[in-house]
Amino acid sequence: MPGNPWFRWSWVLDNSDLLATRAWQHLLLTIEAVAIAAAIALPLAVLVVRRRRLAAALVGVAAVVYTVPSLALFAILAPLLGIGRTPVLLGLVLYALLVLLRQTLAGLTALDPAVVEAARGLGYGPAQVTMRVRLPAALPAVVSGLRLATVSTVALVTVGVVVGYGGLGQLMFEGFRNNFYRAEISAATLACLLLAFALDAALWAAGRALTPWARRSAA
Repeated sequence: MPGNPWFRWSWVLDNSDLLATRAWQHLLLTIEAVAIAAAIALPLAVLVVRRRRLAAALVGVAAVVYTVPSLALFAILAPLLGIGRTPVLLGLVLYALLVLLRQTLAGLTALDPAVVEAARGLGYGPAQVTMRVRLPAALPAVVSGLRLATVSTVALVTVGVVVGYGGLGQLMFEGFRNNFYRAEISAATLACLLLAFALDAALWAAGRALTPWARRSAA
């Protein structure tokens, strides 16, 4: 339709402040959710890595939460925590937790047993083996988990609009309410995609800087 194009640059210019505000909210919520999930998942994985049954149980519980549709989870949390930022943040943390916990455990347990035995032969105790051998070796898996959790969180933030806090999802929802105004929907969608790409690229670069040995072994 000529009067309802898929993209209108003039709309972006006229609403740049609103677009920037929603994008900033989206970014902060994503970073906070992934940071909280990482602060829980990484120490938890280190604590349970040698307790396989407990580790499997934790991953199983997190997986059950992950199977709940985001729309349903936010709807469940809203009556308990109210409308707004808090239920969205908690839901995002729960989703990111599984990805990070599973990836970290995979990285910690993937180390060659011969390397672990060599470290023990040097007099390393269980804690030293974990912190000085397993954890550095698991960094590529951890970074991979952070990238996956971050990109999925960027997408899930938009669903938070159902409980009143969706970042760029607010603009998408307003576009649908405004007679399916394509320019608004497309601008918000494009901003969301660019945000996900930028965060993923930043984590990829950080991962390469933190794990130079992984690049050498791949070569």
